[in-house]
Amino acid sequence: MLTLFHAPRSRSTRFLWLLEELGAPYRIEKVDIFRSMSGTGARDPRNPHPHGQVPALLDEGVLITESAAIALYLTDKFPTAGLGPMISDPHRGPYLSWLAYYAGVLEPAVTNLWKQRQDDQDKAQYAALDERLRTTLEKQPWLLGEQFSAADILFVSLLQFARQMLPAHAVYDDWLARANARPALARAFSKDDLS
Repeated sequence: MLTLFHAPRSRSTRFLWLLEELGAPYRIEKVDIFRSMSGTGARDPRNPHPHGQVPALLDEGVLITESAAIALYLTDKFPTAGLGPMISDPHRGPYLSWLAYYAGVLEPAVTNLWKQRQDDQDKAQYAALDERLRTTLEKQPWLLGEQFSAADILFVSLLQFARQMLPAHAVYDDWLARANARPALARAFSKDDLS
């Protein structure tokens, strides 16, 4: 059985959502991720993540960390749920691109914005990110068109946590509203603090 190492109201909450969307059997292992701003504090010995963070997923002795990797792993493991296109699907390339874009572009751009340490290059990257996302979502309801995917979960989970991290656009608000209406998300939120 899958074990999700989870801290409530953190990046691991998105994987409660994905696991609920997939209909996958899993158990939750609640772990502490608290460390002081100085980097001091005890690491939770139950947490197998190399940096003591979440998410971390354990599947039959195999540890998977990092959000994009976990999303890809789970959607490949449970292909019938249709949340990640398989290799023969023409949406596979865009799906992989969005997962990598989340980890390599969105997270760093938003982190720099949040920490208020954007230089001119960061500001240009953030503007390009906004344009790519906005123009994609102006044409279609989800990142892969009509099909909701794990890529949407990664991106939308950021908006659920910090809507202000992307500019005010109705297209983002509509995307967030569509995602928030999904029954699997309600189930995930009900388990978030109960884990």
